[in-house]
Amino acid sequence: MRDEGTRLPLEGVRVVELGNYIAGPTAGRMLADFGAEVIKVERPGRGDELRNWRLYAGDVSMLFRTINRNKKSVVLDLRTDKGRDIVLDLVRHSDVVIENFRPGTLEGWGLGPSVLEEANPDIVLARISAFGQSGPRSARPGFAAVAEAMGGLRNLVGEADRPPSRVGVSIGDSIAGLYAAFGVMVTLFQRASTGHSGPLADRVVDVALHEAVFSMMESLVPDYLAYGVERKRVGGRMEGIAPTNAYECLDGASVVIAGNGDSIFQRYMRAIGRPDLADDPGLAGNAQRWARRDELDEAIGQWTKTLTRAEVLKVLDDAGVPAGPIYTAADICSDEQYGARNMIQRFPVDVGAGEPAEVGFPGIVPVLGDESLPIRSVGPDLGAHTREVLAGVLGRGEDEIDTIVDEMEGRR
Repeated sequence: MRDEGTRLPLEGVRVVELGNYIAGPTAGRMLADFGAEVIKVERPGRGDELRNWRLYAGDVSMLFRTINRNKKSVVLDLRTDKGRDIVLDLVRHSDVVIENFRPGTLEGWGLGPSVLEEANPDIVLARISAFGQSGPRSARPGFAAVAEAMGGLRNLVGEADRPPSRVGVSIGDSIAGLYAAFGVMVTLFQRASTGHSGPLADRVVDVALHEAVFSMMESLVPDYLAYGVERKRVGGRMEGIAPTNAYECLDGASVVIAGNGDSIFQRYMRAIGRPDLADDPGLAGNAQRWARRDELDEAIGQWTKTLTRAEVLKVLDDAGVPAGPIYTAADICSDEQYGARNMIQRFPVDVGAGEPAEVGFPGIVPVLGDESLPIRSVGPDLGAHTREVLAGVLGRGEDEIDTIVDEMEGRR
């Protein structure tokens, strides 16, 4: 277990987050999780629109509380001279700025890269947008759904005889946020290792949503250019790899079984009582098994339907075959492996029911040591840290802070 007094890796790094929704805030969350002081600048009134996404009760959604954990919330109006000046003052005292607005928005507010560099010649700027800061589509807006479609992912998700589907989370935004955080770390590492910051162009981390998704598509394009192969939707399977799929059990629950390695396949078939398939020379290689995937799935599915999920998993675990249950949220909350690594961390949160409720939030990944680092705080209430930041970071006086806060509250 990590010593509570141990310094977090990014302590001493200060980040100004100007992002909304998921992509930019995910980058900020990654940095905050490991100790960076992330100051989230929100507009007066509504703040980040994510506060109301999937809001089932109360005033702030659990989605916002999750993605904006370990951050501070400051309310400023970037469309005003006062708001702009305070942001630039924050930049002078910071290491990183994160933004995920449509290209040109930051420049329109008088906060473009050259202005930020003038305020702080060492600043690192992470910019996340639909299509990047250059190219013929750069000015177009776009959310993760569009990025997942144009990045090649959407065409591979779903059943072959149905229209493309999307995964149940904003995966394109999350991947882009991870890349932005990684880009920030690469740039900060370069600064630390060389002793200088380099030109502004080297300190602008430009992440396009569709490119972030495309980078996850493995050999999609090389396979097309080398062999003329167009990948197709194959449902729960993986193109060219067999047998790997989801199968229903006797109790109605389902499992995922990945028995596609050559030696694993032989153990797998013997475990389900099909030594004939294990010893069939026509199934010795993966390409051969893929050609007979329907036959294999039929044999496996017939076996799983004779046993409960727990029984299926026990047999496969004993045989050394990779398999796992398809979990719901309830399954995750009760799983001992998640619990052992502190991957569900509970906080009292207002859920609109009078007294706060104990709510579990996903732990910090990757693990340093043997369990997740503790979450320091869940996503803050709007403007919860405005006074603290203006006084503690910028050294503004109480009277000036009162005036600024009153102006922001007047715009709610």
